[in-house]
Amino acid sequence: MTVKQLTLPELTEACVRLGIPAVGLWREPVAAYGLEAAAKLVHDAGLAVSSLCRGGFLTATDPAERARALDDNRAAIDEAATLGTDTLVLVSGGLPAGSRDLAAARERIADALAVLAPYAGERGVRLAIEPLHPMYAADRCVVSTLDQALDLAERFPADQVGVVLDTYHIWWDDRAPAAVAHAGAAGRIHSFQLADWTTPLPAGVLTGRGQLGDGAIDLRAWRERVEATGWTGFIEVELFNDGLWARDGVEVLEETAGRFAVEVF
Repeated sequence: MTVKQLTLPELTEACVRLGIPAVGLWREPVAAYGLEAAAKLVHDAGLAVSSLCRGGFLTATDPAERARALDDNRAAIDEAATLGTDTLVLVSGGLPAGSRDLAAARERIADALAVLAPYAGERGVRLAIEPLHPMYAADRCVVSTLDQALDLAERFPADQVGVVLDTYHIWWDDRAPAAVAHAGAAGRIHSFQLADWTTPLPAGVLTGRGQLGDGAIDLRAWRERVEATGWTGFIEVELFNDGLWARDGVEVLEETAGRFAVEVF
């Protein structure tokens, strides 16, 4: 999504040329290109798929809506397996219309995970719960802290359900460093993502993720903190940013790779 203006062939070619070993894919462009074709394209390029985004949206109260959400998540799990990634990122969902009950919404996520986790485990896919910044709690994700994500994940086996560490969403939380250590010790870190926090936020706030090094987050410290747990997986960069999307995609990818080397290491 950092360079969503690139086609999948353009993306894979640029990643190979820049020495980027893996790519995190989103379901929509994969579906548009064709699932089997996308899997072959990435595999033939020698790239790993670090994760697939996204499943989730599991907080509905209407039985028909809940059934549709479970079916969609089963499909996402199957897609992840086809692409050869062991990680499906979950954005859990916001409050249903008319509801103010955060606790009940989180419990409905747990109920859905009880159905989905075994299905994912049978297919070699881990469900990775991503806590989102509290500004998204009402409409997008009632899981706002890493502690809340771990509370849900730890009801299930670690090889089935874990968490996403996204600096954009957790950097502000003074409890997050201890939660990172706990998640690492428990084998629950399934994905690690970077984006910077810049202000002012744009209207709608969804596309406010800053280029690495442009904002307030000590990205190197977060990388060191996560690696101190023994983490050796891929580190993703995920930027939703209208300014970056308006530029040449290969140029943005080159810039991001350069910033990664300077700001994170």
